[in-house]
Amino acid sequence: MTQIEHLDVGGRAIAYRLRGGNVPTLLFLPGYASDMEGAKALGLDAFAAERGHAMLRFDYSGTGSSSGAFDDGTLALWLEEALAAIDRLTSGPLIVVGSSMGGWLALHLALLRRQRVKALVGIAAAPDFTDWGFSAERKSRLERDGRIEERNPYGPEPSVFTKGFWESGHQLRLLGVEIPIDVPVRLLHGEEDQDVPLEIAFRLMRALRSSDVQLNVLKGGGHRLSEPNEIRAILRTVENLLEP
Repeated sequence: MTQIEHLDVGGRAIAYRLRGGNVPTLLFLPGYASDMEGAKALGLDAFAAERGHAMLRFDYSGTGSSSGAFDDGTLALWLEEALAAIDRLTSGPLIVVGSSMGGWLALHLALLRRQRVKALVGIAAAPDFTDWGFSAERKSRLERDGRIEERNPYGPEPSVFTKGFWESGHQLRLLGVEIPIDVPVRLLHGEEDQDVPLEIAFRLMRALRSSDVQLNVLKGGGHRLSEPNEIRAILRTVENLLEP
């Protein structure tokens, strides 16, 4: 396994693992409150090692092995860290694989680094989830209290959302207008995803300007898509994008 190193971004020590190899470099972007050591990231890293491809994965500030407080994190801040990571640690073409919120960030990377991002893979991609994912009652609580804590279905620690994160997400919405991305995009979504409704995947597919967009719905799949058969589907998708 590649060792953890750190990149200074605005005084924040961003933990990353970089695997050398052939381009295009694979970049994995975790979901909200996730890190680079999850099953999908590890599966993709093993795939890259086996095929001799370069790969970069990292932890957003306030998560995993990176410094900072999670409550200080915003979508714009984590996008800044993703841009710094690819600009300073990689060169040449990229295939960006984003999980949930990471899929939202992947779209912004493709818009901001058009000459480098050659393809996107969205795993239960969640663009604009601060919009469709927050009820009026939750937004009211954020306005009043500045943060909310809720039961986390994936672990013992509560899910935390801050007003700063919500406001940042609101400013970086993409759905509702054409998204001027023209590279191949592959979307994988669980049929039974309770966190990101399947309709969001269809909305994203329709909003993308690219004519090369495919949506693969995994029967019975939930939001995490971390079962062995689901990870195999992700890796097959990436492998197909790597074919000349």
